[in-house]
Amino acid sequence: MNDIALLDATAQAELVRRKQVKAIELVEATIERIERVNPQINAVVTPMYDIARKTAAGPLPDGPFTGVPFLLKDLGPMFAGVRQTSGTAMLKHMIAPIDSELTKRYKAAGLVVMGKTNTPEFGLVPTTEPKLFGASRNPWDTERTTGGSSGGSAAAVAAGIVPMAHANDGGGSIRIPASCCGLFGLKPTRARVPLGPLFGDQMNGLTVDHAVTRSVRDSAALLDATAGPDLGDPYWAPPPERPFLQEVGADPGRLRIAFSQTKLYGGELHPDCVDAVRDAVALCEDLGHEVTEAAPTLNGDQIIDAFTKMWEAGVANGIDTVAQLTGRLPAEDEIEPLTRTLYEAGKQIGASEYLIAVSQMQLMARQVAAFHQQYDLWLTPTLGEPPVPLGSFEPTPDNARAGFERAADFVPFTPLQNATGQPGMSVPLYWNSEGLPIGVHFAARFGEEATLFRLAAQLEEARPWAGRRPPVSAV
Repeated sequence: MNDIALLDATAQAELVRRKQVKAIELVEATIERIERVNPQINAVVTPMYDIARKTAAGPLPDGPFTGVPFLLKDLGPMFAGVRQTSGTAMLKHMIAPIDSELTKRYKAAGLVVMGKTNTPEFGLVPTTEPKLFGASRNPWDTERTTGGSSGGSAAAVAAGIVPMAHANDGGGSIRIPASCCGLFGLKPTRARVPLGPLFGDQMNGLTVDHAVTRSVRDSAALLDATAGPDLGDPYWAPPPERPFLQEVGADPGRLRIAFSQTKLYGGELHPDCVDAVRDAVALCEDLGHEVTEAAPTLNGDQIIDAFTKMWEAGVANGIDTVAQLTGRLPAEDEIEPLTRTLYEAGKQIGASEYLIAVSQMQLMARQVAAFHQQYDLWLTPTLGEPPVPLGSFEPTPDNARAGFERAADFVPFTPLQNATGQPGMSVPLYWNSEGLPIGVHFAARFGEEATLFRLAAQLEEARPWAGRRPPVSAV
């Protein structure tokens, strides 16, 4: 079963389809891996073994991933009858009353959900160290961050527990942990995947769901299974010309790629991140692409200000929504100091101030769209630094926002695509001298995941990464 665990989800599903392995065998082997490895990385916080065994016993739907074990992040889509904490003590006893639309689509794809993965409180910071469950640990170095907010999912996939896991992204939360854990992580175009039935959008469209995967084809096939509007969605992404899976292996042509090796708002990147970009530039040139150093002209202070206002307002909205459902606001010890501070700041934001932030983000989208008239893709490091030590984003006694402010240096690029709605991907092409993965990031035009999948498959073939195993591994 360890040999099978090394396969991607597409290959595992093919074994089930050919009756060379049973879904229940995959489930039992996954349970064994969770029990053996999870104490070292703290990725899975809510096991769902009985549900998984019952699901695997069948009947299973005939989907692209029939019988394949899968993990859901404990933030976002609900699974009826299972606790949904969002990483906060405020919700530690909440049981999801329904399946979200995305959960229904995962089930229809044949996936067997094994449990829920760790996330920072409400997904607010780019590390996974909630007070409720404790820190997830990076399989490449257990004293380093997994990234966030989908850090539990990324740790589980990197350690070989499952071949892919659900993740979502409001400021980089798919791509950040993909970079930290050496995985492929694609953030789809805004509204590509539905948030219903409870939400039409969140924070004016900042957030979108997808996954962290080991292979490019798994990401494409899963997006095919989950993309498309739900009933009553306020808006949706442009339909693709053909299934995303058909883009994997398709000729990307000669792409015009811009690259940057400095931060958007000034300041130097870590030398390892610069080296990762230069390495990717050389690889893209070797593959026949036209690569030029260039970046969109943007106001960095405006980006940070608008994103912070939206984030604060989103926290206030989220907590007030929960309070409305539960009939009470959180007690002092039920949310972390940063969350409390952002909540109080968000309550002070007026309607006009909020709409100004929306307008600033829409202006950024137009500026970046103009940049992409000249360039098909924009290449940067995913992060400003390699995976940092655990504890790097903790509040200080005199500043509850210290970790949030620290995040701007760690995550200098990924929030922009959330503001503009563009798709972006972190690709694991580079490891530094300490053996830590450093992802490189490609952003495409709005609605053009196809371009990303074509290039990603080309990069995967030229520089395979699936064979790299971290020191903490279940296989």
